[in-house]
Amino acid sequence: MMRINIKELEIFANHGVLSEENILGQKFCVSVSMDIHTFVGDDISKTVNYANVCAFIEEYMQKNTFKLIETAAAGLSLELVKAFSGIENITVEIKKPWAPIKMNLSYTSVEILRTWHKVYLSIGSNLGDTRYHLLKAVEALRADQLIRNIKKSEFIVTKPYGYTNQNDFLNGCVELETVYEPMELLNALHEIENADDRTREIHWGPRTIDLDIIYYDNLIMKTEELIIPHPEMQKREFVLRPLKELAPNLLHPVFNKTTVQMLEGLTG
Repeated sequence: MMRINIKELEIFANHGVLSEENILGQKFCVSVSMDIHTFVGDDISKTVNYANVCAFIEEYMQKNTFKLIETAAAGLSLELVKAFSGIENITVEIKKPWAPIKMNLSYTSVEILRTWHKVYLSIGSNLGDTRYHLLKAVEALRADQLIRNIKKSEFIVTKPYGYTNQNDFLNGCVELETVYEPMELLNALHEIENADDRTREIHWGPRTIDLDIIYYDNLIMKTEELIIPHPEMQKREFVLRPLKELAPNLLHPVFNKTTVQMLEGLTG
């Protein structure tokens, strides 16, 4: 692995909570570290051109206006991954040396690290052309520049879970890598669902498309909006059967059981 560093690129831009900052502007210093795969040769097209990266950063910082440098750093990091292929890890730091704080300090700064995470999704549909809806969702995932290395399982027909007065489902599993953080990924999945007219009128009810995060690396998290690993996955054959095809020996970080073991415990 090779690291490319850009240190304290000075840019005059208009970011800040105060209206004066948005109007008058101020200096920002942007630093970026990018890990790429080591290459052999002397061809600039085989690496990340740091001159182009600097120009990209300047354009992004000057074309946009954010109240928070946290928002600027998060957005810039994602846009850099989109624009320059081959980035495996990226760290973006934005320093604000003229922060309007009536105290002596060198600068304030925000730093964000992006790396590729392994994710497993459960996908399902029981309205209309169910296979079409599942394939459409997979293609939408493929079209997202912040998602890569997509693999899908075969689709299986399953009985509805919870609310049973509805059509059978077509279910599957998707493996992917993404630089999205969990909540960013959840929002991206909701956008795909909404584009396919997904409604949420009945809990566990009929839907054109359903995309659920099952695993995100070995992360364990619980918020009102998102729980990882999925809290019901160990009870659902329609999740475990397709997951077994892609990751039979993947270990659940809470139950310490593989996909195969959880499926055998459920069907047994």
